[in-house]
Amino acid sequence: MSDRKLAVEAWESLFRAQHELFTEMSGDFDGTDLAPAEYDVLLTVTRCDSGTARLRDVTANMLISQPSVSRLVDRMVARGLLEKCPDPADKRGSLVHATEHGTKAFRQIATVHGRTIAERMSRLDDDELRALAALTEKLRGG
Repeated sequence: MSDRKLAVEAWESLFRAQHELFTEMSGDFDGTDLAPAEYDVLLTVTRCDSGTARLRDVTANMLISQPSVSRLVDRMVARGLLEKCPDPADKRGSLVHATEHGTKAFRQIATVHGRTIAERMSRLDDDELRALAALTEKLRGG
């Protein structure tokens, strides 16, 4: 069993770092057509080989509830960022696909956001980045 006080201090440091980074990087979305949650949806969809994702896979990658993801996706469909159709492999499910407009909006922000992430994370060297990735994956249970 690890030292409880050290565990709490490490958790608080991790939480504060995440909050600070998120706050700083949320500025990347100021004056754009996408909110951070919409960006996350498009990130998941555009990373799929087919450019299409099951709605349940989008939900699994989000930090919000399934009903909230469904409402978000419906708003994105209404705004022309996504297309949604029934999943032929699962009649209860849906597939989502980024439209040309959604892909363009995503790419514009991804360039800026990726640069911000790289700049901030450059405080760590490659070995530290690998260690951080391994440690956070371990904490996530992977």
